[in-house]
Order: sequence, then C-alpha cells, then structure tokens
Amino acid sequence: MTQHRSAEVGTATAPKGALRTATEEQAVHEYLPLADGIARQMGQHGPDLEDLIQVARLALVKAARRFDPRLNSNFVAFARPTITGELKRYLRDHSWVIQPPREVQELQIEIRREHPLLCQVLGREPRLHELAAHLGQPIPRVAEAVVSQSGRHPDSLDVVHNGRTLEEQLPDACNDEFAALDDSLMLSGALRQLDPDEKLMLRLRYFEDESQQRIGERMRMSQVQVSRALARILQKLQRHILAQFPHTAGERGTRARQHRPRVA
Repeated sequence: MTQHRSAEVGTATAPKGALRTATEEQAVHEYLPLADGIARQMGQHGPDLEDLIQVARLALVKAARRFDPRLNSNFVAFARPTITGELKRYLRDHSWVIQPPREVQELQIEIRREHPLLCQVLGREPRLHELAAHLGQPIPRVAEAVVSQSGRHPDSLDVVHNGRTLEEQLPDACNDEFAALDDSLMLSGALRQLDPDEKLMLRLRYFEDESQQRIGERMRMSQVQVSRALARILQKLQRHILAQFPHTAGERGTRARQHRPRVA
C-alpha cells in the first residue's frame, strides 16, 4: 500500500471527533505538495506565488474537512477541483488594477459567454446595442462592462504554460482586452492626468462601489452621462499608458480588440 493510498484509507475509515481531526491533519500534511504544485502551475509570472500557495493550502484544508468517503473514495480526485476552484476565484478577484464593482465583473463573464453565440447568429461582430438587447441589459451598463476591462491586471491571465494561457485554463474569466500591457504600467502616472471631477468619478465608481445613478445624483448628471464619462476616463487612461509604453501595444492587444463588440 502506497503512502498516498494509506492517507486516503485513513481519511475514509476515521470516525468523527478527535481521531477524525487527526486524520484530516495527516491528509493535509500528506497532500501539501499537491496543493503547492497546483498553485505554482497556475501562478507562474502572475500574482504573488506565496499568496497563491496559501490559498491552495487553505483550500486543501477545506477539502479534507468536507471529504466524505461514502461518496468518493479518492481524496485526490476530490481535493484537486476544490483547490483549483479556490485559486480561480482568487485570481479573478485579485487581477485588477482598478477593481470594478461585482455586478460589472459578473456582467463581463456573461458577455464572454454570450458574445460567441451572438456572433454566430449575426454572422459578424455584434454592435453594442445588439449585445445589450441580447443580454437584456441597458446599453450604458454593457458599455461600462466592455470598456472597464482596461482595468485588468495585464499579465495575470495571459501567462503561457504548457502551450495554454492562464485565461484558457480559467474558462469563467473575462477576456483581457489589454493583456499585452506590462505589469509596470505605473497607473498612478496616468491617474495624475485626470482632472478632479474625473478622479472623483473614478473613485466613487471603482473604489467606493457607488452605482452610476448615485454618482449622477451627486454630480448632477444623468446615468447615461455618467456612463459615457466613465468610458472617456478609462480611454484617457489607456491613451496615456500606450503613449508612455508604445512597445506594449503589440499583436496580442490588437487581437483582443478585434473581439470587442463594436459601438454603434
């Protein structure tokens, strides 16, 4: 009987209580290399590897506590997707230079899922109003979701490993429109180009999670005006960054922009 199989059998036969807890601890210790290996595989050149390893190990503990041998006798088969799922969520939540509100991230995921289907139906790239109608969402909200992808951390989902990008390994992640930009873009320099009202609007929307309607009420603007202003601000940041780092506007960025819905 191998050492790994021994840990699996121990977890399967241990009763509740102190012995069960001890067996869970044994399983966690036994499979730390599994958790660390998955973290290293998904975190090459991405976010801080130590943070990913910590997330993976916590997921391993969660898997050990939730493992039910009556449903699955293979602990590795149960633990691996648990660890991978926790890492995916962490990467999605920590791969933004500017953190959009949760509903914007969720809409971007929906756009990524529905966009190819709409392309097939239309036989071409959908215009913004067509995409909004297909999703049943207001045009300003869809426009914000499309434009705000420029706030993604550039390299976190574009790392190639075994011939596949990390984005391809995370099927629920949104398309990274500006994946070719280097991590050292110095966003703070671009933010200094904004006027006080633009900075306030950016802070309210992306750092204080205010709705466009609330921002409009505060700044005496309509929701549509707020949406357009936010789009202009993000485009202004993009232009400044590309002007400062022209070598980053390479083939990958061009290829990503070709998949962006057109604004009618």
